[in-house]
Amino acid sequence: MIHVFNYRDKNYIYDVGSGSLHECDKPTADYLKAQTSSDVDITYISDEQLKEILADVESLKDAGLLYKDEVKSYPMKSNEIKALCIHICHDCNFRCRYCFADEGAYHSKRESMNEETAKAAVDFLIKNSGKRKVLEMDFFGGEPLMNLSVIKSTVAYAKEQGEKYGKKFLFTTTTNALLLNDDVIEFFNKEMENVVLSIDGRKEVHDAIRKSINGKGTFDLIIDKIKRFVSMRGDKSYYVRGTFTAKNLDFAKDVIFLANEGFDSISMEPVVTDIDDLQIKEEHLSRINEEYENLCDEYLKAYAEGKGFNFFHFNIDLEGGPCLSKRVSACGAGNEYFSVLPNGDLYPCHQFASDKEFYLGNVWDGIVHPEIRETFKNACLFTREECEDCFAKFICSGGCNANNYHFNGDINKPYSVTCEMMKKRIECAMHILAEKKLLNNTQK
Repeated sequence: MIHVFNYRDKNYIYDVGSGSLHECDKPTADYLKAQTSSDVDITYISDEQLKEILADVESLKDAGLLYKDEVKSYPMKSNEIKALCIHICHDCNFRCRYCFADEGAYHSKRESMNEETAKAAVDFLIKNSGKRKVLEMDFFGGEPLMNLSVIKSTVAYAKEQGEKYGKKFLFTTTTNALLLNDDVIEFFNKEMENVVLSIDGRKEVHDAIRKSINGKGTFDLIIDKIKRFVSMRGDKSYYVRGTFTAKNLDFAKDVIFLANEGFDSISMEPVVTDIDDLQIKEEHLSRINEEYENLCDEYLKAYAEGKGFNFFHFNIDLEGGPCLSKRVSACGAGNEYFSVLPNGDLYPCHQFASDKEFYLGNVWDGIVHPEIRETFKNACLFTREECEDCFAKFICSGGCNANNYHFNGDINKPYSVTCEMMKKRIECAMHILAEKKLLNNTQK
């Protein structure tokens, strides 16, 4: 399968089987489009042009770079657990309107994980990790820093037990930054492999959604703290992560705002909600696609001026990247990765937390509903029939299990709104790859 698309005045061919990206002229693009669509006019292509096009196509086919057969190999998923999302605190000092976690409470009581449960989670992960040497723990909430003491004791215990059993732990944290101070930053810089800090961009956008318990905006409370964190972070990984909604479809401005504030690792995610005035709907897609193109142009402009930044959704690697098995099996939620609630209960991931239909067990008794785990274990790209003819399938892996379920009632039925945004982001990312390569070659 191939995917032919244009971006501004450029035409591209993406070969799904080989993962190869080729820039081409308009006649070649139109000729290839016409092979699957009767709506494309190719009468303007001369016989001499057609001869050249066919020769180029055959040359690429012979090199295995065009129309290459796609490998359909079901992933061999093990039962070795590699990662846990530790819900260290089901409470929050913010009241964000779009919060999927019910403003931190997860549709249950507000509570924090105690040290005993956190240590039991570490023991559960080690016991069920098999031969894996590198294990991951993500401290999540609510707001994790509301339970900082247990984070610190858990990290110390995990490192101690890891050394005992020959395991290395990688820790991450997601925070709204309100409780950041120099002591916390020093701890994060010492122990956290990655830190995600939530900020939605421009003050008016952020304050409209991300409010404190007293109903006031929080931008002024966190912006300097996040800047302080970044200034002390050095070369260690972090992301500032925003969310855009139907109320700020001009989200490229928020990404550029964050870049201009000095943040060079940025993520801006579409909201996942059914709140009517915030929800991303099909009617918004054309505007969102325009905005991704605006962001792509600004991204390349900054890169050319030596002010480049890392934008999460424009990061794809067509030459290396994840192996085929990883591309097919996706995130591993519900099989290799679980969420642990403050009471020790296990769920497939943070977006299924507290949904009793997906209760798997707990950190003391282990998996008591193996049939649920089998459902997630067996799910992969090839069980998502709607993905079969999609050019993006080996990059997006069939979408998010939770989004698919919450909007379509089936983890194997992709959520179409997310799909359309993903495809546009991938086209922009491919254009960026080509333009960066051209710019780098020019500068040599």
